[in-house]
Amino acid sequence: MVKHYLKIAFRNLARQKWLTAINIAGLSIGLACFTLFMLYAVNEFNFDRFHANKENIYRVYRLSESTQEAKVNQSVPLGPAMKQDIPDVENYVRIQEAQNETYVKVNNTVTHVRLSFADQQIFSVFSFKLVAGDRKTALKGLHDIVLTRKTAKKIFGHVDVIGEIIQAKVEDDFIPFTVSSIVEDIPSNSTIQIEALGSYDFLATTKNGKRLVDNWRRQSVCLTYVQLKPGSTLASDFKTLTALRKKYYPDEEAELRKLGYWTGKGAPVRYGLQPLTSLHTDTKIAGGIVPVSDPKNIWIMLGIAFGVLLIACINFTTLAIGRSARRAKEIGIRKVVGSLRRQLVGQFIAEAFLLTILSVALGLGLCYLLLPYFNSLSGKELSFSFAQFPEMYWLLAGLTLIVGLLAGSYPALVLSDFRPLEVLKQKIKIGGANFFARSLVTLQFVLSIGLIASTLIIADQLKYMTGKNPGFSKENVVMINATEVDGKKIYPIFKQAVISEPSIAGITSSDLGIGEGEGFTRGSMDYNGKNKDVFEYFVDHNFIPLMGMQLLRGRNFDPTISSDTVNSVIVNEAMVRDFGWTLDNAIGQQLKEYSEQMIPVVIGVVKDFNFRPLSIKVEPQMFHQFSNYAPHRYFVRLKAGDPAKALAAMQRTWNALVTDIPFNYVFLDENIENFYKSEVRWSRIIGWAGGISIFLACLGLLGLAALAAVNRTKEIGVRKVLGASIPDIIGLLSKDFLKLVAIAIVIASPLAWYFMSKWLEDFAYRINIGWLVFFIAGLSAVTLALVTISLQAIRAAMANPVKSLRTE
Repeated sequence: MVKHYLKIAFRNLARQKWLTAINIAGLSIGLACFTLFMLYAVNEFNFDRFHANKENIYRVYRLSESTQEAKVNQSVPLGPAMKQDIPDVENYVRIQEAQNETYVKVNNTVTHVRLSFADQQIFSVFSFKLVAGDRKTALKGLHDIVLTRKTAKKIFGHVDVIGEIIQAKVEDDFIPFTVSSIVEDIPSNSTIQIEALGSYDFLATTKNGKRLVDNWRRQSVCLTYVQLKPGSTLASDFKTLTALRKKYYPDEEAELRKLGYWTGKGAPVRYGLQPLTSLHTDTKIAGGIVPVSDPKNIWIMLGIAFGVLLIACINFTTLAIGRSARRAKEIGIRKVVGSLRRQLVGQFIAEAFLLTILSVALGLGLCYLLLPYFNSLSGKELSFSFAQFPEMYWLLAGLTLIVGLLAGSYPALVLSDFRPLEVLKQKIKIGGANFFARSLVTLQFVLSIGLIASTLIIADQLKYMTGKNPGFSKENVVMINATEVDGKKIYPIFKQAVISEPSIAGITSSDLGIGEGEGFTRGSMDYNGKNKDVFEYFVDHNFIPLMGMQLLRGRNFDPTISSDTVNSVIVNEAMVRDFGWTLDNAIGQQLKEYSEQMIPVVIGVVKDFNFRPLSIKVEPQMFHQFSNYAPHRYFVRLKAGDPAKALAAMQRTWNALVTDIPFNYVFLDENIENFYKSEVRWSRIIGWAGGISIFLACLGLLGLAALAAVNRTKEIGVRKVLGASIPDIIGLLSKDFLKLVAIAIVIASPLAWYFMSKWLEDFAYRINIGWLVFFIAGLSAVTLALVTISLQAIRAAMANPVKSLRTE
């Protein structure tokens, strides 16, 4: 019986080649889109699950009870103390992840890698695969270093490098390290990312490390992981974790109560344990170099993917209904000769599954072809690997079953219910099917128009953010990274050398850069009994004028006034408001609780500027030139025109002054635009999803237009005999379908407005959604629908009316 069903199915599909091709193409594109999005979601929800001890590994965080803010950077002695004091802790690992790239030298060739540090037991706690070396002794030596396969090839050109010497710049000097092991490249779905790994014990010998080794008062940048014994309940034992905190910070509660920072009951700060497998999707506790992924966004992406797949299934259904009239006589004859309804249903379900299986195969092929582009689109390094994601087996099997049933059930039930007598007399009326099919097409266009409108709104917000004046002039500014050099020594010489270049308008410096990945310095101080957070920037006297910032009150720093490098500060409007001042009385205000060594005095107020993304409101900011200032970023303003000469001059000067560190620069406007990489990705993903959905919706509309043309063949013939023109026929077939698109516009517009308004709430500075967006989205849908319907309408209008009148 199954063989018979398949044989008939192949014959029917071969007889209607173009409809079969459209069906397979539409379904395979929808399945490919859904599979890529599903792969993305599976990857996000599978972070860190490849470790053998994953169920027992936790990251330690500390929670402030007053603000409910959790931080993962801990003091260096915490890990050893937890293993010593708490029996449930089987092991610990401290990891200092690379915040920036480190320069390394091999055979006088300088390159850069991300150098992290960890305790030697990292390879016992975590299941990273070693290519060469012993996981028990990989970091035993003080100067041992572990490289990934990719890093080894980058530095040496091959992976057989055990025993080779690498010189890595740590603090101010190049330190020799010996390659002890090679680890397999870290999977992309790992929150711990390593390129090169040194021993944590080595850090204790550095200048900064010596200050942190046994210091509970200073928070380092290290992350502390603990491996608990199987069956341990320590993660929910807040009493034990609070007691641990109190043991090493016995005066913390009293000090915070005295300062007025804590007035509640119990301990103000406690430790907590965050499961390894939830690190990547826990938005309440952020930390590490891999950004946290909001589960809400993952589910939104899956929702979009499901919408595209639903459109593809609807398209399949409407096309099946559209070609039903061509098979009506076949169904009637089969019923007359004794076919049961269940046999007809089985026949149509078999055809649906055959098409689905062919579409899944083609869809998987499309996945492999499109995966590199999708990785570029999403910013991920996904691989379609059943070994890495074994759940993809049952997901794809389930997807095939669901899609086959979803796409084939309704056509099977409707077509198998035809009455033989009416079918053979060519008097079929598929009213219910028509209504259902039109409802499906309307739903398709609701989804499509909503996605198009959402894409336009995201694009408008991106244009607004990248085009908005941030409060300073970002164009034609080169930002040079001087972190790895002696800034105080190099900057004056570099400045004097390049300022004479005709294409350079000016130069200034700061301790921090501006833009994506540059970080910030945020300090706290007490002011009139209240705790205030202020962002601080060390700058030179030329920073504010060269960057084009507007000074509203007071004066700029003056190199001839010695106090300007001691206690003078310039603040922004946000700080004036937050501290309860006004522009008129801000000058001369003293920050008495800033520190015991000095009392900063306000000498100027600048207009607010956005030194962080526009999703974040401008917060209190303070510029100063204190004596401990070190210029780590040079800002060079270029004159309009080709920057090549200026860059070449800066390159020559840098190479003459710094022989072992490459010249590293970015353009400031590009670095600021990198703030919005996530939004750009969302815009592209939703844009592509919208384009695919509108394409599939038009395929479904083509099927309905075919149905309408077949069911009205005689009417069209009569109208042509009576003098109807081709435009008249096009109008006859188009008007009903354009009503569906109009209904879809009415439904989709308020829905898109609501959801995108919610999305825009995450931005402190945002656009207002105007009616033009929905007009453009609706017009696009109407135009594409009209073109699609016209293709079928012209074909019907061009048919010979004599043949049309013989249809009965």
